[in-house]
Amino acid sequence: MVEVTVHHDTVVFTVRGLHKVFAFKSELTVPRSHITEVRADPEAAKHIEGLRAGGTSVPGLVTAGTFYLDHQGSHKPSFIDVAKPENVVVITLRDEEYQQLIIEVDDPVEVVAQLATSG
Repeated sequence: MVEVTVHHDTVVFTVRGLHKVFAFKSELTVPRSHITEVRADPEAAKHIEGLRAGGTSVPGLVTAGTFYLDHQGSHKPSFIDVAKPENVVVITLRDEEYQQLIIEVDDPVEVVAQLATSG
């Protein structure tokens, strides 16, 4: 699971618990202005197919880490941290290492509202 915190002009995505080990990453910091879209999207977590470039994928249990997704059409990877698809938020980025974040959060509605008004 990922905790999302807005600090002025930046958003910090903190990977919690054992997911740090699964994802090979504990935190991402992104300028607010680099977030181009935010949406709650449980279906996105059900279609994670592609090349794992560091992380863990145990179908039905957890998918976490850096992935080059088949359907992306970009040379940039996505960062994924999902155990419960119903709590997934997809965040599209520009000018960042990752094209998008597909992350499980505690309250998707709250995170979408928070990031949609943070720019």
